[in-house]
Amino acid sequence: MSSIDMLSFEKAGWEQSYRRIAGVDEVGRGCLFGDVVAAAVILPEGLIIDGVDDSKKLTAKKRDALYEIIMEQALAVCVGHVESAIIDEINIKQASRLAMKKAVEGLSEAADYLLIDAEKVDLPLPQQSIIKGDANSQSIAAASIVAKVTRDRLCEGLWEELYPDYGIKIHKGYATKLHREQIVSLGPTPMHRRSFIGKILAEQQTLF
Repeated sequence: MSSIDMLSFEKAGWEQSYRRIAGVDEVGRGCLFGDVVAAAVILPEGLIIDGVDDSKKLTAKKRDALYEIIMEQALAVCVGHVESAIIDEINIKQASRLAMKKAVEGLSEAADYLLIDAEKVDLPLPQQSIIKGDANSQSIAAASIVAKVTRDRLCEGLWEELYPDYGIKIHKGYATKLHREQIVSLGPTPMHRRSFIGKILAEQQTLF
């Protein structure tokens, strides 16, 4: 898909006189460990950043390079976090929405229109939910890159240092074989999502 197609939703907003269109996306929804992280990004009208796409399709090196460009050229960027304990309390869907809301509310320039990856944000702002938005909107793709790089750096840095025996920097909190085995052998950390690992722990108990 060409860059010009990636601006089709933004152009529709600009034609309706919206000037601060924020793309919104989250990462970490399916993880067993750590925060769900959302980003909101407002890019200048008409700006095309070559290579911006769904963060899952990009290499880590490419994501890092694009992250720097986005942070440099965006009108406003904000990241919202919701931790494991809250995820367990309100469920992952509501936690993802809350992280998105925090990201939008924290923007240094207030958004007047939201483009969101397959979700709704609980704010009184005009918004459009787009299926596979991170592959169809440059603003959402930029948000997916910022959220992914932010969360990956936590996994490789602070969270890895806090819990060095769990391989967090390798699997980023997802339910890999290594991660499940470490949960079974070491037990969960305070940052594991109890609502996600119940089945794994139940299976552990049947082994003894």
